Amino acid sequence: MSKRVVIVGMGFGGIKAAEALASSDLEVLCLDRRNYHLFQPLLYQVATATLNLESIAHPVRAIMRGKKNVRFQLAEVQKVNLDEKKLQTAQGEISYDYLILGAGSVTNHFGMTSIADYAYDLKQLNDAVALRNHILAIFERASVETDPAVRDALLTFAVVGAGPTGTEFSGSLIELIQVLSKDFPMIAPKDCKVILIEAMGAVLPPFSEKSQKYAEKKLRDLGVDVRLNTAVKGVTLAAENGTKTDLIQFGDGTTLPMFTLLWAAGVKAAPLADALDVPKQRGGRVIVDQNWAITDHPEAFVVGDMAWYELEDGKPLPGVAPVAVQSGEYVANFIKAAVKGQTIKPFKYFDKGKMAIIGRRVAVAEIGSSPKGIKMTGIRAWLAWLGVHVALMAGVRNRVLTIVNWVWDYLFMDRQLRLLTHEGDKVHNETF
Repeated sequence: MSKRVVIVGMGFGGIKAAEALASSDLEVLCLDRRNYHLFQPLLYQVATATLNLESIAHPVRAIMRGKKNVRFQLAEVQKVNLDEKKLQTAQGEISYDYLILGAGSVTNHFGMTSIADYAYDLKQLNDAVALRNHILAIFERASVETDPAVRDALLTFAVVGAGPTGTEFSGSLIELIQVLSKDFPMIAPKDCKVILIEAMGAVLPPFSEKSQKYAEKKLRDLGVDVRLNTAVKGVTLAAENGTKTDLIQFGDGTTLPMFTLLWAAGVKAAPLADALDVPKQRGGRVIVDQNWAITDHPEAFVVGDMAWYELEDGKPLPGVAPVAVQSGEYVANFIKAAVKGQTIKPFKYFDKGKMAIIGRRVAVAEIGSSPKGIKMTGIRAWLAWLGVHVALMAGVRNRVLTIVNWVWDYLFMDRQLRLLTHEGDKVHNETF
């Protein structure tokens, strides 16, 4: 009887592990509470009306079609019993011989409940749709608002966190505002404020200083108000502060009137990590050994954002797609070797670099590990970013749809997906 491998989470790591195990004699069961694989790096483009939902999501069953030893089941794992090698789901108990956990990460609000209740984030498909609806609804409301202070707050868009998500969203939002100003002639682009707020002293903290300065300059050139060394401590609603606008509270005691807040300032391990009574590190990430296995459980592995994998210098690998892909593939190969009584070489991470797009023909790209890696800016980096993201997407149809939307946007500076599908969806302070 073949041994069973259960993979929890169909993100980058889980999908790669399943594909690597597809040619083996093992029984592979994939579990996820969603029936699709989500390309999270492009969620912000759904939120800013560049791409539609179908462009960045692909059915898991379609990905696994034709892989005879791989089966998918729609289920949410509620408990993990590592000692008995069993998982508890709403559909019942599932046993395993080997376990791969790749449930990813969720937004970290660092204990600030007012931020958690108020802010938008970009981790799920519904998050992007809700934010897009909110932005469009805000413009509808601002177009008829007669109170100058309220109108100004409506057209103030605060983005907290100047990592890749916050930076890319800010640049894309500026471009969306330019498009929307054609639909709303009473709202000029100069009436809108996009404020990028970062607690540290630079945008794109993981990048080199040269790339950081380039990105900051280009953001400012686009019209983004970049505020560095600025900490956010909460949100006060209009009903609580006696004004007509909601307020962001800063660490220095100042406030900012607004109605739109995107939180992109940090992530933590998915809630499934809380169900594991094992050693964890910062952000609730599960500590794993050199084979990505959980301490004292060599048959259970954690890959991707949920894992805390330390390199020889003591630094953890970041929670990015290349890490998830490489860890998922390695664990699959490790399991295949273990079943045969063999071993494989220790895991070695290949740093392919990092990229961030800022606007049309403007991006930064650092290919390979520093300091020997190649650093690019401008149109070369922009083209590299486009190529890499298309290549990483699942499904030919998704790639084609994405390219078509990008080409249309580039040629006509027009975003066709400006549909307010849920009127008044989470419009703060008032609804329509």
